[in-house]
Amino acid sequence: MKLGAFSISLSVKDIKASKEFYENLGFAVFAGDMARNYLIMKNGNALVGLFQGMFQGNILTFNPGWDENANTLESFDDVRDIQRHLKAQGIRIGQEADENTTGPASIMLIDPDGNPVLIDQHV
Repeated sequence: MKLGAFSISLSVKDIKASKEFYENLGFAVFAGDMARNYLIMKNGNALVGLFQGMFQGNILTFNPGWDENANTLESFDDVRDIQRHLKAQGIRIGQEADENTTGPASIMLIDPDGNPVLIDQHV
């Protein structure tokens, strides 16, 4: 199963302070909008999303169809195929993608330790 680019989405208290902290670790703004309270920071292949006031807790995020530079991959597993595979394995999907659609969609599941896992396809 190809899950695509991986990032951690952090729920931050102060996006400016978090931006500065990650810049000091060598990250640079890759995407996002400070005025909309979110930034995607990048250091090599590592991606960290900073989100202020959008959700509680941190989320492990995968983007089928994208590499770590948000370039569309030539070949990837569609999120609906991933969903069918996970369900066949007995994994409970909290938020499902509509299997009658194509293109962008997402699913959300929770790992055994309570960590949210978002599989978010943009293409």
